[in-house]
Amino acid sequence: MLGKLRKSMAKLPCPESNCLSNHQVASETVHGANLALTQVKCDVCIEENDQLCKCDYVQSMVKGKDVDQQAGADSSFLHAVLNMSGMLIGLGQLSTPYALENGGWASVFLLVGLGVICTYSSHLLGKCLERNPKSQSYADIGENAFGRKGRVLAATFIYLEIFMALVSYTISLHDNLITVFSGTRLKLPGAMLSTSQLITVMAILVAIPSLWLRDLSSISFLSSGGILMSLVIFTSVVCTAIFGGVKTNHSIPVLHVKKIPAISGLYIFSYAGHIVFPNLYKAMKDPSKFTKVSIVSFASVTALYTALAFLGAKLFGPQVNPQITLSLPQHHFVTKIALWATVLTPMTKYALEFAPFAIQLEHNLPDSLSSRMKLIIRGSVGSILLLVILAFALSVPYFEHVLSLTGSLVSVCICMILPCAFYIKLSWPQISKHLLILNLSLIAFGSLLGLLGTISSAKLLIKSLLRAHST
Repeated sequence: MLGKLRKSMAKLPCPESNCLSNHQVASETVHGANLALTQVKCDVCIEENDQLCKCDYVQSMVKGKDVDQQAGADSSFLHAVLNMSGMLIGLGQLSTPYALENGGWASVFLLVGLGVICTYSSHLLGKCLERNPKSQSYADIGENAFGRKGRVLAATFIYLEIFMALVSYTISLHDNLITVFSGTRLKLPGAMLSTSQLITVMAILVAIPSLWLRDLSSISFLSSGGILMSLVIFTSVVCTAIFGGVKTNHSIPVLHVKKIPAISGLYIFSYAGHIVFPNLYKAMKDPSKFTKVSIVSFASVTALYTALAFLGAKLFGPQVNPQITLSLPQHHFVTKIALWATVLTPMTKYALEFAPFAIQLEHNLPDSLSSRMKLIIRGSVGSILLLVILAFALSVPYFEHVLSLTGSLVSVCICMILPCAFYIKLSWPQISKHLLILNLSLIAFGSLLGLLGTISSAKLLIKSLLRAHST
């Protein structure tokens, strides 16, 4: 999701009433992350000379009536596939070899099955948007289905996923910085921080100024490197198998039933991206092809995850790291590229991930405040939140457990449970009996998977923390 989270994807108003909302689809990757993140690049509206923002979807209030304009809905089928694939590919891909090794090769059926379910739930979101053309975002769908409570529920999960994905991104940043700067020794007088922690703090301090930007269009292109990063990582693993002197001779266990709940969170996080799918739908020239876009995108991403999972597990066996980049031979040039790609990705995500929250914050500030004062408040709050995320990441540096918890607690709701619930409510009473049973079954399955996964990953996280404090 570091979202693959990412994404407020709720239609958020711009800072001023005369400034129209601007949401531009980004080719992330966050569920990565996804989180993953996974994502929406919000080019924040600028209050200059009362000019309106240039955006793909403009929704203004004219004399109390909604006026929808689809200016710039020109995304082709291929473009939509690339965008959706880019949103899905994120932090989740780093952990698929680890998940397969721990769950057993039979767990690949769970990976593929979740991909099929998430494809279906993506289709449901398209149907919800088709029924309510004025809906612009995931939160709009929630409001159409369950009123104000539905919007609040959707927004809560959206911001929770963003927060937890950014924590995962920061943990990944910390872990990979240790490898990139191995051998480096730093010490700050009076600070009880290790070298790796100090380097991570420095990296976050470098990223903080980006939170003060109001117009993110100048850096939004950086988030389009998700697919490129994925290809770099996959190429690194393939090169390791071919030229790295590491043989693919490790046997993968058939199935570890007890570990399935924990790894299910890793798998579901890999498909986190649904909160921006409404933006993708609205960006398409022909929204009727949205389901086909979902099928092609999820099939491609699932094939990539499956290949990477088997290759990584066969190469490194039980020693495979929760982040595959950390298992690669460090002296290889292509590994260094993969490591730097994994380091730089979180650095470019913070401002883009914070944008939805920042826009909402500015909108809620009193109109009497000057534009400069709003910018100061926005930047200060964003900086404080990023430091809080840094503190969480350094306090709980267990990438696989945090990512699994994010997937089981948040992503399963956004990707499976809520889309089915929204569709049932909006389609009632026209929904057929078979569809009703199917969607209720998916809600039950998602709830069970999320509950078991949350309990399992939370227990593992607590055990890791207790073990660390006891040593």
